Amino acid sequence: MPMPMSTPTPTPTSPARPRLAVWKFASCDGCQLTLLDCEDELLSLAGEIDVSYFLEASSATVDGPYDLSLVEGSVTTEQDVERIHQVRAASRRLVTIGACATAGGIQALRNFADVGDFLAAVYATPAYVSTLATSTPISTHVRVDFELQGCPINPRQLLEVISAFLARRRPNISSSAVCTECKRRGTVCVMVAHGTPCLGPVTHAGCGAICPAYHRGCYGCFGPMESPNTPALIRQLRVLGMNEDNVDRVFRTFNTAAPAFRDAPGEGSGSGETDARD
Repeated sequence: MPMPMSTPTPTPTSPARPRLAVWKFASCDGCQLTLLDCEDELLSLAGEIDVSYFLEASSATVDGPYDLSLVEGSVTTEQDVERIHQVRAASRRLVTIGACATAGGIQALRNFADVGDFLAAVYATPAYVSTLATSTPISTHVRVDFELQGCPINPRQLLEVISAFLARRRPNISSSAVCTECKRRGTVCVMVAHGTPCLGPVTHAGCGAICPAYHRGCYGCFGPMESPNTPALIRQLRVLGMNEDNVDRVFRTFNTAAPAFRDAPGEGSGSGETDARD
């Protein structure tokens, strides 16, 4: 008597892994290199996600949609404006990484002058260069789900942001000032002890207070902290002997287009750009 045929048990399919994309706009690539420098942690992360687009790491690309997009760099051309809207449309979550993406970067110094003068001074044939008059953060043009500050970003903070968004929770990133990091590592305040001008009281934590640990004032690499009291710090900088030009100069660096730094006394009202978020 023939044996009855058994029905094969269906093989369970593995759920699709989240897709990660990393995009570059006007920048030095330093924040993307921070991700690559994570090395062992990056290998573990690669086992949990599909890196679908990351030209700094691989020429192999996969079309969207993407669960998480990391965007480095500022918007400086008409092509950038078009492309960032395309990235936003293809991304469930979009996180900007670094000073260029969150505050326009060092290239936002053009916002305070005539970009034509810069082109004429730098390029032999400026007519061939197509650029906007300003360099603006990504958030000026599209909706951003989270901004990770720094020049460059902190690798531990970057891994926390990626893990948080893949787990659908809010990133656990401190909003305190660099001064708290000085306290944690036992660094004596350079302003109080030595009269050294320092942006630590208004700068976002994340660097580990490296400069004050070596008896130098904070340069503001991580941009303004949450609710910075910039006018109070400027008064103290003047007490320490800084004139108006020097006060302007210390705020016109990596995060010059961040409103709290851009609108510091002597900075003017900024570029006049209006938001065009989708």
